[in-house]
Amino acid sequence: MTAPITALVAEDEEPQRAELRGMLKALWPELIIVAECEDGISALDAWTSKKPDVAFLDIRMPGLGGIEVARQAESPAQVVFITAHDEFAVKAFDAGAVDYLLKPIRTDRLAETVTRLRNRRSATQVDLAALIESLASRSKQAEPITWITASVGDAVRMIPIDEVILFQADEKYTRVSTAADSAYIRTPLKDLMLKLDPDVFWRIHRNAIVRVSAIQQVKPDGEGRLLVWLHGMAEPLRVSDAFRHRFRPM
Repeated sequence: MTAPITALVAEDEEPQRAELRGMLKALWPELIIVAECEDGISALDAWTSKKPDVAFLDIRMPGLGGIEVARQAESPAQVVFITAHDEFAVKAFDAGAVDYLLKPIRTDRLAETVTRLRNRRSATQVDLAALIESLASRSKQAEPITWITASVGDAVRMIPIDEVILFQADEKYTRVSTAADSAYIRTPLKDLMLKLDPDVFWRIHRNAIVRVSAIQQVKPDGEGRLLVWLHGMAEPLRVSDAFRHRFRPM
């Protein structure tokens, strides 16, 4: 008996997610959708736990974009990126390694994608690393954050992004920490992550983004959880399971 084909669908807009689900059910009835996610963090968690055969990923999502999810995922899967912008519809997609869908998704285009996925299922898995790195560089913000405007008591402080070592969720606010002190902003982590250089700042947990160069040491605790210490900070930060792979020896 042939093993069932499983899929992950990650799209932050519920109506569009439901529409894609319905179209897939009609075009690919044997496909089993094992997870539906509305943000990149939950998509990466689901990919790690469910190990789908196919991942439909919106390029623009809160927390992590689809390209970053694909770049961080460990288990192999065929990837279909979903985008509202044809700037990502590059020739590399049509080469067959990765596919894409433009919003609004057309039934005939999705049918072509389904045919490609079925035909590739028994083929040797393509190494997507180089392509995804290329796509990630294309998707970086044209105007990255250079300053953080934060509150310190009843005053406002301008913090250069080069001094920030940690962004951490703190109830309704986000704490911005430098090696010397902290301040608070209202921007949530999911929105910040879209504006930060992913090579400089890593999401290590749902509630924490750290500057990679500020990491002093990484080691497990007595219960097997991975902890990160930053320069200038006494208390460690926990790494969630979805991000443990970042700290494995090369």
